[in-house]
Amino acid sequence: MAGKRHDAPARRRGGFTLIEVMLVLVILGVIAALVVPRMLGTQERANIMATKTKISQVEQSIELYAVEHDATHPESLEELVNPVDLNGNAMKPYEREFPKDAWRQNLNYESSVDDNAGGANVARIWSNGPNRRDDGGGGDDINNWSEREESR
Repeated sequence: MAGKRHDAPARRRGGFTLIEVMLVLVILGVIAALVVPRMLGTQERANIMATKTKISQVEQSIELYAVEHDATHPESLEELVNPVDLNGNAMKPYEREFPKDAWRQNLNYESSVDDNAGGANVARIWSNGPNRRDDGGGGDDINNWSEREESR
């Protein structure tokens, strides 16, 4: 009896077949194809909303600048970062750094453009938008005047 061995039944090795692995990869690919575009679209919408908010903030800074400078808008957005009073003395900045959009591109600005609706001086501010190309406020650019014009 000392030399007697009990042969254990052959066990199937645990693992996945090639078909099972391929099926899982196909399922993951389908899920990714459905989810990733939605996530990317959500990020772009969030960037657009953040840029609109930044443009509104810069508009408020420009209006505050105008209140403290005899109703004159700054020549450039740089004057919001490094302002001087009417006597040339340095003032507290209206913006901590040069205003940028959600894509970290500088905002564009034109000062004292006549608004056709009321003849008032307004600040035109725009971002180059998702394509990061300056279309003068058109195309996919995000600006502070389109919504005003649409509401007329």
